Amino acid sequence: MPSMDLRAEHRQTQTLSPRLQHAVRLLQMSSLDFAAMLRDTLGRNPFLEVEDGEGAEASEAPTALLLDSPAGLDEAISADGGSDIATPAADAIAAVEEGVGGDRDDRDLWSADGSSGARRAEDGEFSALDMMAVETSLAQHLHGQLNVLPLSERDLALARVVVESLDDDGYLRTPLEELADIAGLEPAADLEEMQIALRRVQSLDPAGVGARSVAECLLLQLPAIDCPETRSLAHAIVSDHLPALAARDVAALSRQLGEPPARVEAVCDRIRRLDPRPGWRVGSSQVPYVVPDVIVKKVRGQWTVQLNPAIVPKVRLNQVYAKLFQRHRTPGNAELGAHLQEARWTLRNVEQRFSTILDVAEAIVRRQQAFLDYGPMAMKPLGLREIAEEVGIHESTVSRVTNNKYMATPMGVLELKYFFSRAMISANGSACSGTAIRGLIKDIIEAENPEAPLSDAEITRQLAQQGLVVARRTVTKYRQMLKIEAVYRRRRVA
Repeated sequence: MPSMDLRAEHRQTQTLSPRLQHAVRLLQMSSLDFAAMLRDTLGRNPFLEVEDGEGAEASEAPTALLLDSPAGLDEAISADGGSDIATPAADAIAAVEEGVGGDRDDRDLWSADGSSGARRAEDGEFSALDMMAVETSLAQHLHGQLNVLPLSERDLALARVVVESLDDDGYLRTPLEELADIAGLEPAADLEEMQIALRRVQSLDPAGVGARSVAECLLLQLPAIDCPETRSLAHAIVSDHLPALAARDVAALSRQLGEPPARVEAVCDRIRRLDPRPGWRVGSSQVPYVVPDVIVKKVRGQWTVQLNPAIVPKVRLNQVYAKLFQRHRTPGNAELGAHLQEARWTLRNVEQRFSTILDVAEAIVRRQQAFLDYGPMAMKPLGLREIAEEVGIHESTVSRVTNNKYMATPMGVLELKYFFSRAMISANGSACSGTAIRGLIKDIIEAENPEAPLSDAEITRQLAQQGLVVARRTVTKYRQMLKIEAVYRRRRVA
């Protein structure tokens, strides 16, 4: 029978303490997530406070910048539904400071007016801020129009049920039969009454609201086309040939409708100027915004980097509470001791987070000054290891710092990851970045003849003529990253 032996074996392993794991998570967060986390910590930790004067400084700082425009008609036809849009950034808090709270006595801490109601000016009247217009929602906008129509109470109630069932895009996704049950009227509303109520809502502004599909939404907007011939052809395209419209297949539409390609192309362009999501035009606060973490600008001929004051938290240790706790510390208030320790960790983590972001951003700018001067074509190849060695941190830390962090530059607001790309060797042996090649592909496509656009294979050949050997599949990938359509969708008929 084999014997069983017990052995002691020594191994060296690297583990992260809970505190270090927490610091890593904070470093990886976006500015909005970090601000939300910090607000939560401020709300439950009595030893942390926001420094006075935050509002004044934050109001002077740049805040959120728009990233993208709403999706176009082709995407709406393909999805035929809503889309998730990032909400605008909330006000962030601004420079870490562990300063003394001043010579206030304890009662001053309780005497502050925390009310958030309307404030009046010194003469007793409301201030200008109180009289600013409040954004109107889509439902409020439609209810306001219904209220001025000569409708019976029953008809008004049914129309209101339809309005309250619309989504943010302005579409009705709920069957009319279900809305009749929701109305709860006596006698119960029948399908014909609900259809009448729907048509009333569809007659309101904005045009296209209350539609149950993209096709119906576009049809509701066709009366805005003045030319009867154009309107008639547009009606035929939207009603019966919507997939061909989305695919920009003008040749197929021309054959099926028996119309000249140029006329079909003109009508398709007019249809694309219609709004596939009319609900966004009224009261939509869901706009894709991003707050840059760092701002780059040229000062006396040199590119400089600074943290965006709008996202740097101005939080500090409440020295009054901390001193009181240290003076009267007992074994029974261990929970307060944990809060004090958490407050100090939070301040150190905040300082380390923004110091690391600034160091990485400065290292990137030092290596990509040609991009800032001349644009994407001058972008140099750059790897995480180069920045890690320069800043003195690990590559994984650089990866976390550049994730969901943005830099405001003269070229636009760009994610820090945008500045990294592997080197591609040209025919003469020089290195070229993928970003520069994408910029060159974009320039080639912008200069093409719209009646005879270039295929990815032809773009590959043009790049080769300039000494850049790039695979066709890479050109396709880069074109898709630039959100440029395929050759058959870019073709325009003369």
